[in-house]
Amino acid sequence: MGTPVPDNAPMSGFMGSGKQMGTEQDERKVRPRRRWRRWLWITPCALALFSIVQVVVLRFVDPPFSTVMALRQVEAWGQGDWGFRIHYQWRDLDAMAASVPISLVAAEDQRFPLHNGFDLEAIEKAMDHNARGKRLRGGSTISQQVAKNLFLWQGRSWLRKGLEAWYTVLIEALWSKRRILEMYANVAEFGDGVYGVQAASRQFWGKDAARLSPAESARLAAVLPSPRRYSATRPGPFVQRRAAWIQRQARQLGGPGYAVDGE
Repeated sequence: MGTPVPDNAPMSGFMGSGKQMGTEQDERKVRPRRRWRRWLWITPCALALFSIVQVVVLRFVDPPFSTVMALRQVEAWGQGDWGFRIHYQWRDLDAMAASVPISLVAAEDQRFPLHNGFDLEAIEKAMDHNARGKRLRGGSTISQQVAKNLFLWQGRSWLRKGLEAWYTVLIEALWSKRRILEMYANVAEFGDGVYGVQAASRQFWGKDAARLSPAESARLAAVLPSPRRYSATRPGPFVQRRAAWIQRQARQLGGPGYAVDGE
């Protein structure tokens, strides 16, 4: 038997031990919460820093592929199409026909040299157009499309739109307009699995992008709303009308200099 404890013996030792155990248990509960809080701000900061490094590097380095290209290749393999291959060849803007950049700007973003990545005027017009029940029209700028095609994925979600806006801000802040347009001309899809003006020129007409005629450049730009549906080599009525309109718009904008002048 143990030694009995007198009724009047002090209990401070037992109480102190109980308080210590309670404190340790509280600490164990608090530590995971602190870790989660730490990760809640460390993770977004790390991702933001990574995205900034991505954009800075690609200001000087030509990408070997884009996220959209990689996902398209994986999609084809997932469907059992093991022979599917992405066609992509980088070409500097100076190595393309002068009619290429102005055709892209005339077709997709006529205020490209003037805005800072987001064209509020075009967005308002697109919303008004869509509200009247007409064919859906987007208000995305060339900068936004570069952000989506180079770094993100196809589809509609608030997450993707948020990331698209973030990357758009970065490339507008860290790249020249010329670099943005050069990137767009190289990563835009002009046919199923055909990315960039050089690959499209080779696949469709068997020649280098430097030898494209104004009409051919306009037809390439004309298929951009849906490059897997429309053909630049076998243009239907829609592509023919749109290509003619693009050529007229290119002349009215002032020709090639409008698209590439200014940094």
